[in-house]
Amino acid sequence: MPEGVKLVAVSKFHSIETMKEAYNAGQRIFGESRVQELTVKQPALPEDVEWHFIGILQTNKVKYIVPFVTMIQSVDSLRLMQEIDRQAKNCDRTICVLIEVHIAGEDSKHGFSVEECKSLFSDNILNQFAHIQVCGLMGMATFTDNTEQIRHEFGTLRTLFDEIRSMPNVDRSVFCDLSMGMSDDYRIAMEEGSTMVRIGTSIFGVRRYNFC
Repeated sequence: MPEGVKLVAVSKFHSIETMKEAYNAGQRIFGESRVQELTVKQPALPEDVEWHFIGILQTNKVKYIVPFVTMIQSVDSLRLMQEIDRQAKNCDRTICVLIEVHIAGEDSKHGFSVEECKSLFSDNILNQFAHIQVCGLMGMATFTDNTEQIRHEFGTLRTLFDEIRSMPNVDRSVFCDLSMGMSDDYRIAMEEGSTMVRIGTSIFGVRRYNFC
């Protein structure tokens, strides 16, 4: 990875043994998108692993990962923020989160719209969450072979990221993560300013679907 870009190894549906091989090779940040799978894997890996939750997170499952997760990248609603904040308070922790922004031309993708995301910061809506630290933005591009569309979507998110960082009420030393790019498009994402890429297949190969 280029300097300044963090690699999140997406280990969903891959075995603990395979993850340990990556760990022994120096990888320390792992991304999971299923709560049940994450809670099985977390105690089996060394304590210095950074766990990032990157999938759709239901509010009733937040309590299971808040005690140990390093970052929740897929925060797509105020309701979810409220629950993360509540559970983090119960654990006496502050959880790092990324705001998921809907940039793709697909309705199946989740996240705040660009304008909704701006309002979170310009209207100081996030100040109510004492146990959440908003560290940046996350987004997924459209699943397509059209590289110009992908580049445009990543560029939209980068522009939004820069605009929010320039707001007078935003701490630039904290708000510094821009998570975009996966196995098929991470090179374009890095060219467009990504500081964090989420890569699974290119590291672990095709998913096994039997992680235990």
